[in-house]
Amino acid sequence: MKTKTAEIGKILADARLDWTVRTETVKTESGIILPDKIAIIRDDNNVPLGDHKKGYEPYQNHELLELLFQISHKTGLNLHSGGYFGNGEKVWFQLKSDDLRLGNDKIEGYISGFNSFDGSTALSFGNSNKTVSCMNTFWLVYRSMTTKMKHSVTMRAKIEEILINIDKLVQEEKDNFRKIERLADVRMDERVKEMVIRKLFDLDKEEKLDDLSTNKKNKLIKFNTDLSAEIQGKGDNYWGLFSSVTRYTTHSMSKHDNTENKIFGAVGKKEREIWGELVALV
Repeated sequence: MKTKTAEIGKILADARLDWTVRTETVKTESGIILPDKIAIIRDDNNVPLGDHKKGYEPYQNHELLELLFQISHKTGLNLHSGGYFGNGEKVWFQLKSDDLRLGNDKIEGYISGFNSFDGSTALSFGNSNKTVSCMNTFWLVYRSMTTKMKHSVTMRAKIEEILINIDKLVQEEKDNFRKIERLADVRMDERVKEMVIRKLFDLDKEEKLDDLSTNKKNKLIKFNTDLSAEIQGKGDNYWGLFSSVTRYTTHSMSKHDNTENKIFGAVGKKEREIWGELVALV
């Protein structure tokens, strides 16, 4: 039987997160030390990941994973996967939560934990979903603000707050599954479809869908192709419409992996806004 330490080590290695960081003083080219600044450096390759004000205390990858072990033990959610973006500026782990069966399809649920060494996000947790039929991903990361906290010397004392609030994320996932079922019960109409298209592509009210620039027209063609595929599999309803958005942002929007943008950036924000507007209609 594997020990907890061995299991943590294997998960860290599989996720390529078996490294730590250290802090160093920041010095200018002329040799002046900035007393209120520190740099975060990866120990394994000496790559700088960010700089912070003095007093920032890094939360190591193994510490985040140990926290997730506590959460897993408390909730019964199994550790699933992990990874990082860029050179390791942001890292993530996932716990497997419940699934939703909708017709012949399955929406998988996950609770994700995030940490950053570049200061772009606090230690945070949130929900994400993946639709198995088309492998679309949808992240509701920042809806659980009570589970976010800034890095500081007192952060470890606040971990119990995460353990308490993790139950809220599980309940939020159940609520989201109910919303998906409601979206699947409402037939799509042209007015709502146009609303989603305008939101997704940042179209002005004055812009006519049949008189767009070549670039926007090509994007709309890709979206309509995705919409046809999603409607065929999920039905002519709001859930099919929203799934066409996540299909487009997951597979058609660009050739490179835009997962980070779907979590932290403008793409994810837009998805969550469209989700909110559709849910408000049902």
